[in-house]
Amino acid sequence: MTEQAATSRLGTVSEATVVVAGGGPAGMMLGLMLARAGIDVVVLEKHSDFLRDFRGDTIHPSTLELIEELQLTEKFAKIPYNPVRTTPAGSLEELNIKYPYVAMAPQWDFLDMLADEGRCYPHFHLLMDTEVTDTIREQRRIAGVRYRDRHGQERELRAALTVAADGRHSTLRAASGLPAREYGVPVDVLWFRLSKSESDPQQGIALARVSPGRWIVGIDRRTYWQVAYFVRKGGYAAVQAAGIEAFRQSIRDTAPELVEQAGELKSFDNVSVLDVRVNRAPRWHLPGLLLIGDAAHAMSPLGGVGINLAIQDAVATANILYPALLRAQRTGTPVPEKLLHDVQRRRELPTRVIQSLQRAAQQRLIDPVLRGAEFKVPPLVGVLRRIPQLRRRALRTFALGIRQEHVRTPRVETATEPVLGGQGAPRRNPA
Repeated sequence: MTEQAATSRLGTVSEATVVVAGGGPAGMMLGLMLARAGIDVVVLEKHSDFLRDFRGDTIHPSTLELIEELQLTEKFAKIPYNPVRTTPAGSLEELNIKYPYVAMAPQWDFLDMLADEGRCYPHFHLLMDTEVTDTIREQRRIAGVRYRDRHGQERELRAALTVAADGRHSTLRAASGLPAREYGVPVDVLWFRLSKSESDPQQGIALARVSPGRWIVGIDRRTYWQVAYFVRKGGYAAVQAAGIEAFRQSIRDTAPELVEQAGELKSFDNVSVLDVRVNRAPRWHLPGLLLIGDAAHAMSPLGGVGINLAIQDAVATANILYPALLRAQRTGTPVPEKLLHDVQRRRELPTRVIQSLQRAAQQRLIDPVLRGAEFKVPPLVGVLRRIPQLRRRALRTFALGIRQEHVRTPRVETATEPVLGGQGAPRRNPA
């Protein structure tokens, strides 16, 4: 890190080897892996904490293996989570893998863990409440970002590589002019919280209730249910027009476990709408810029695989780019765009396959139910249950993904005490 950039510990950063926009799973994992490999990295997160109801909680076996490879298993064990071992096709315990379950862990706790570990490396800098607003272009290259700090001041941060990990509504993707192809999705999701009693089951995804016209999933967040209520695309207006009591009654009719809690919804002010999108950028890179995670390919919430796919993107990025980033840090050599293309080539096939499966599930399972049809178990599920070899292959794809990534970067630096990078990352903002 240059002397100029070293002022980041006072809250100002002007230069780094890598700048990552977005402190979600992809951005935080990439920042940690690069910092532990000795690469100066700044992660910019526009919110002041990691608390978001829309964040998914599914940590698949592929990510649990990465956590072990990063020597974070003991820290992760301190996060309260529920192991989910069964799927509609069968049990993950059929697989010969170390972690035969999906850990339902609050994503904000997972991100806090990555941030805490990152602070142990002097090359890691995390600026919270810092919003990326634009790219810096120099001689046909992206040379960094413009951002607004927590005090509202406009600043610039120059970097050899800019990584857009800022989600499905990526500011950097829009600013760079890289388009994304939208794939029609027939559903939206209404999100709301309902209280949870001590007598309720502790099963991770403990509620999955379907009736003609309705599809409800409840995520067990220990002290409350985070409920996902699926509606047809653009259908929220009709739900609102019917009134809050009709909405409460539809919850009671579909999920008897929530009969009493449904009354907690006093108005639609308690309900948020997730505009479900599935899209993919045909090109993930420009000279000096790389898109990963939802910025490159927005995933449906079905299966909860989006988090893990984004993390796999981050690991592949670190594995492929860290030698070139070290050279850039030492000599100022630009990162070859061919290597950025190598990341896309490595991760695009898994993305295409998973998105195709999600779109098929949405169109053939969820959309007919929301149109009023009775739910029918797909014939493929019956085939998988009857044929062990096919079932285990499907379970392995769900658990470990396609082209599973492993940590290949070295661990070259640690600090005995956490290092406060930038403004630091408050674990929780009480406000």
